[in-house]
Parts: sequence; structure tokens; C-alpha cells
Amino acid sequence: MLQPAVFLDRDGTLSVERSFITRPDEMQLLPGAAQAVRLLRAAGFACVVVTNQSAIGRGMITEAELDVIHGEMLRQLGEAGAVLDGVYFCPHVDDHPERKPAPGLLLRAAAELQLDLAASWMIGDSLRDILAGQNAGCKGCVLVRSGHPIDETQLTLTPAFLVADDLSAAARHILSRAAAGPP
Repeated sequence: MLQPAVFLDRDGTLSVERSFITRPDEMQLLPGAAQAVRLLRAAGFACVVVTNQSAIGRGMITEAELDVIHGEMLRQLGEAGAVLDGVYFCPHVDDHPERKPAPGLLLRAAAELQLDLAASWMIGDSLRDILAGQNAGCKGCVLVRSGHPIDETQLTLTPAFLVADDLSAAARHILSRAAAGPP
């Protein structure tokens, strides 16, 4: 049986936006992020990070260094009692089937983790995150204001999605929609 998921962008959604995180000491979870992950998982959603990491393709860090950075993220989440079901990244700088807004990371995670994309959500701080979720066939997408500034004029260029202040507010919305049942 397939499980619904919430796909999470990393920088600006789960952790503080810093352009490029190149050291583990730069990883800092956003307030309420771990609690949001705990709530979503308790409601039966898999929580999966999907993140563009072009710092690798730019030669700023190696995959091994990214593993250490992600280890620090997982450590911080674990200290707060939160667990992720997966972390998927795209190291490429240019167009690639796994680089958001392409859906490749979500599609790969869904295949590997037995996830139901049609019952899943994408949360991110940029339109490329929203487009990745829409391109993958997610049930819904939430744009959070906790990362990159939102250009309000771009909001009309993309099919409908929700806007929330942060991951906690996005999680509350998803949980309220799940509690309401099918439309």
C-alpha cells in the first residue's frame, strides 16, 4: 500500500536560507520545523526532503561534505524528536530531470519509498519547489514565506497553490485538509 508524503524543500523551508550551506555549523533548523515534521509523521505522512544542491556542481562542496551537513540536519531534528523518511538531492547546476522544478527527485523518492504522489504535498519557499510538486502530480503545494522573498507578481503565473508563513503553518493546513477528508 502506498503512503502519502509531504515533500520538503530544505533551505528556507526546513532550515534557515543561507544561499549555499558549505559547512555543518551553518545548518540551523527554522523555529517550529521539527515539530511540524513530528506532527505530519504522526498523521501518517512520510516526510522527505527534496533539495537542489548545486554547490556540488559548482565545486563548493563534495557529496561527502553534503552528507555531513545532512547528518547535522538529521541530528538537530532527532534532538527534537523528529525523523525524516528520506533525503534526496540534485547536485547539478543546469537543467536536469531531478533538478527542481523538474519532478525527478519526487518521482525517485516515490518509487523508492512506495509513496502515493496523488495523495502527497510539496512545501517549499520558491516557485521552482511548487512547480516540482505540480509536475510530479502532488495533491497540493504550499509556498512558505520563511525563505526567499516572494515576488507577488509571479504568484499569478503558476496554477493554484497555497501560501503560508512557515512550515508549521503549512503543516497545520495540510493536517486540517486531511482531517476534513475527501472534498
